Parts: sequence; C-alpha cells; structure tokens
Amino acid sequence: MVNLFSVFDPSTSIMNLSLNWTSTMIGMTMIPLMFWLIPNRLMVLWNKISTTLHKEFKVLINMNSIHGSTLMLIAIFSIILFNNLLGLMPYIFTSSSHLVMTLTLALPLWLSFMIFGWINNSLHMFAHLVPQGTPPALMPFMVCIETISNIIRPATLAIRLTANMIAGHLLLTLLGNTGPSIQLSIFSLLVIVQIALLTLESAVALIQAYVFTVLSTLYSSEVL
Repeated sequence: MVNLFSVFDPSTSIMNLSLNWTSTMIGMTMIPLMFWLIPNRLMVLWNKISTTLHKEFKVLINMNSIHGSTLMLIAIFSIILFNNLLGLMPYIFTSSSHLVMTLTLALPLWLSFMIFGWINNSLHMFAHLVPQGTPPALMPFMVCIETISNIIRPATLAIRLTANMIAGHLLLTLLGNTGPSIQLSIFSLLVIVQIALLTLESAVALIQAYVFTVLSTLYSSEVL
C-alpha cells in the first residue's frame, strides 16, 4: 500500500526544493498566450464558460453582495480545473490530489467568510445556528450540530476534491501496471478500459472543480 500511494509523492527536487509543485503554476505561462492573439475558438469557448458561471454564481449569491465577487470564484474554478486536467497527463505531478493544496484553497476561503459574517452580520450568523421551526427542546443540540458542521466545512471541501482525484489516479495506475504482465489478447481490452477511465477522469476533473466552487458560493451566500 505504501508503494501504491507513492505515485503521489513529490519526487523531483533540486537542492531539497521540490519542483513538482511548479506544475501548479504552469498555467501562468500557458493560459495568457490566447490573450495576445486574435480571439480564437478556445478563447470564445472559455468566455462562454466564464459568462455561464458568472450568471449561475450571481443567482446563488445574494444580490446585495459585493460586486465582482463572482470573478474570484471563477478564478478558483479555473485553477482547480486546470490542475485536475494537468494531472491526467503522463509524468506530471497531480497537485490537486494533495491536502496541502486543497486545504490552502478551502481554509482561507472559509475563514474569510466566517470573519466577514461574524463581524458584519452577527445576528444573521447566530440565526443560522438554529434552523427555522426547531422545537425549543432541541435548540441546544441543533446549535452544537450546526457549529460542528460549520467548522468541518473546509475539511470536507478539501477531502472531497483530494479523494476523488486520488481514487481515479489509483485505478489508472493499478490497471496500467498490469499491462506488461498480461497476455496480448487481453491487452486491447485493457487499452479500451484505460481510455474509458481517462474519459471518466476528465469528467470528474470538471465536476469536482465545479462542485468545489458551487459549495464555496453557497457558503458565502449564508454570511451575506
């Protein structure tokens, strides 16, 4: 099991500095190229995706929210999606399968929502601890349950993204390692299964980036 999970360990280093995490920032050198050229199909597609996400997040967030807040959420979606898709490439470090990165995104986001909510809307935050229609006898228990569920939100955001990325990569790695030892007649079936899994992982990469961003949007709408 240790050797199985070792595929996710940072291994490339120079002078004890891990170079694997530089794959997270490769997008800074690749994505801006489209903005220096005449608008192409890729740029038009990305603009449509951004506009659709902006309209959806605008509905989820209260109308009285700070203008431009959806741009931050679209940026988070872009970072997660790019790193998820980049991790599907051979010999490229999957940074989104590590809690170090996912917690770095989830914890400051949740913490900023909590600080903003408790400072500006204290009564509103207290009201969220007791759902509407709760019997008086159950109110102390509901406050404890809602407090715990609120505290574990960044962990659930980070673990959900990490676990989903690890699960697919482990399955692809396990099937790929059986390739040299199987018969030639079964090899074609293995290739078809790997292609199907790779397609599924591409969809999971998109869905998990979307889920992370939508849940962050819903959490932010509770404090505004």
